[in-house]
Amino acid sequence: MTEHFDVVIIGAGISGIGAAYRIKERNPGYAYVILERRASIGGTWDLFRYPGIRSDSSIFTLSFPWEPWPRREAIADGNHIREYMIDAARRHGIYEHIRFDHRVGSAGWDSQTHTWTVSTDNGTSFTGRFLFFATGYYNYDRGYTPDFPGVEQFCGDIIHPQHWPEETDYSGKVVVVIGSGATAVTLVPALAERAGKVVMLQRTPSYIGTFPRTDALTEGLRKVLQRRGFHSVIRFRNALQEAIGWFLARKTPTFMKYLFRRMQAKRLPRGYDIGTHFNPPYQPWDQRICLAVDGDLFEAISAGRVEMVTDRVEHFDAGGIALTSGRHVDADIVVTATGMDLQALGGVALSLDGAEIKPQDRFVYKAHMLQDVPNLFWCIGYTNASWTLRADMTARATAKLLAFMRTHGYTSAYPHHDGVPMPEKLSWDIEAGYVLRNLRALPKSGTKRPWNVRQNYFADVIDYRFDRITEAMVFETRGVVARRRRSNARV
Repeated sequence: MTEHFDVVIIGAGISGIGAAYRIKERNPGYAYVILERRASIGGTWDLFRYPGIRSDSSIFTLSFPWEPWPRREAIADGNHIREYMIDAARRHGIYEHIRFDHRVGSAGWDSQTHTWTVSTDNGTSFTGRFLFFATGYYNYDRGYTPDFPGVEQFCGDIIHPQHWPEETDYSGKVVVVIGSGATAVTLVPALAERAGKVVMLQRTPSYIGTFPRTDALTEGLRKVLQRRGFHSVIRFRNALQEAIGWFLARKTPTFMKYLFRRMQAKRLPRGYDIGTHFNPPYQPWDQRICLAVDGDLFEAISAGRVEMVTDRVEHFDAGGIALTSGRHVDADIVVTATGMDLQALGGVALSLDGAEIKPQDRFVYKAHMLQDVPNLFWCIGYTNASWTLRADMTARATAKLLAFMRTHGYTSAYPHHDGVPMPEKLSWDIEAGYVLRNLRALPKSGTKRPWNVRQNYFADVIDYRFDRITEAMVFETRGVVARRRRSNARV
């Protein structure tokens, strides 16, 4: 049996819930369904269950602008984010539109009917006029683990944080966490609360800053502003802080390095080897900045519960890890916080009239559509700011285009590049390991609008405000083509 909807949304995480809200807000007569591969809402925040899982940016920018964050903290734990998403979906009537345990395997466009047919692994299928991918940017099935020599000889447990076993008991044990990114920085101090000892084994250090769970200004504004007004003000302030921090890091990297080192020197014991363990060989924001909330990682190091080791893995043996320096690190449990596998559109097989579509070969249009692919929308967040800032902009742009098409009687829309040679760049121009391992995983970005995927929220806000919805777009009404190249129409 095939069910038909106006919009099919794939994924019930932050992007999918946000898309459902915005599309229904502007197009109240449209029917939609959300297909979720897992048994519950949450996406990343349901998948990752390791100790210490929390947001790595302000929760006021990560939460929905239309549903104020209800708690006091600015950096939120994963379980609280998951509860917030479930509550928001129920409160706004979105939850009842979700089909759980529906993993999408393929989606095909039919140019005769102007519809997408979406097939799931459990044998059900859906058709929709529009298809919205809220599937994130990585492979949910497996994380990335290097091929460490001798790993089969290790007698303890080896765990990847992406699939953390609930029954794991690390109390009193020696835990080695391999990695230096956001996962390791949040996981290590949480493990140190119960483990006998935690070793953070890193090949390359990261820039690690501190961020308070609460602050006086936020609490003061909370007392004088109404709930929704407070949320909007703090959301703007924190987004601006993130943008200013990124700008200063790119324009004055030496000054930013000085600030990091000064903060770390204040929080770590006198004489601690900051130059080895907290001195990355790259510039600030070449990779994402990690956050130690309330300085918890530095506190655990100072208390002797965490040891930093900057070295390379030579091989595993029965009792732990031999390093290239000749040192041996004993371990009862090894956690490979070594990253994820980049993946576009959830790995769904796409086709257009039976011909395969490879997203990696297409340019991205305004960061949310694919070149010459009709009625398909794709949500991808920022590398230097909260995911939801772009996710909400994408959802609003999608809803706006759907309303424009409805008003003008169009049934198909796709962005088209006229063929003039255009330089390419990575959609995510960040030097994170998960990007560098698979540079061609995501669709391509050009260098000029509307094909340029920028990492600048406030510039995108201005573009969205003055957006020409018909720019470089082709609209059709079942065979009648209405090309819009130079229209000043705004919606």
